[in-house]
Amino acid sequence: MKIFLDFLPIVLFFLTFNQAEKRADEAAALATDWFGFMVAGGAVGAKEAPVLLATVVVILATFAQVIYLKLRGQKVDTMLWISLGLVTVMGGATIYFHNDTFIKWKPSVLYWVMAASFWLSPILANKNLLKLMMGDQIDLPAFAWRTLNLAWIAFFSFMGVLNLWVAYHYDTSTWVSFKSFGGMGLMFVFMVAQGFYLTRHLKSPDGE
Repeated sequence: MKIFLDFLPIVLFFLTFNQAEKRADEAAALATDWFGFMVAGGAVGAKEAPVLLATVVVILATFAQVIYLKLRGQKVDTMLWISLGLVTVMGGATIYFHNDTFIKWKPSVLYWVMAASFWLSPILANKNLLKLMMGDQIDLPAFAWRTLNLAWIAFFSFMGVLNLWVAYHYDTSTWVSFKSFGGMGLMFVFMVAQGFYLTRHLKSPDGE
């Protein structure tokens, strides 16, 4: 269920953009009628309508995630709060200024915030965030936790750069596809590689 909630805003962003792009004129009219008061000039053109509508949907979906977790009495992860703040501010700027640059930067900023969290936690608090999150489920030697922590720092840093490279070298439609599926695919590959590393260093029940 948690995985479904985590990826729901991304999937909705892609579906909304994809459908709006196929009916750009209708999307522009809909965006102007419903959200014209939120944009500079009060009108949305056919070119920017798909990403603006998709941005509205992803903001609402992220808010819905938080509300759902709160109503169920579950903890809202810090990263979800950060994601909500970023998508609201940068998504809001995209909507108001008719400029998809802001929403394109959002994934990179989030990736870099996550990389910084993994990097600074051992320095400032003498804690390994990955061990805090996974230490109850698996038992690894200290050097393995350090290696994994560095791997996550490198991965998130790389993803932040890659997202912007795609955003500035390809059209918005390609970037949306990459954001929706390319990022998830690379995350899956990274997790599989991490799994192989874990199996090599997991401690046996007898501590050997």
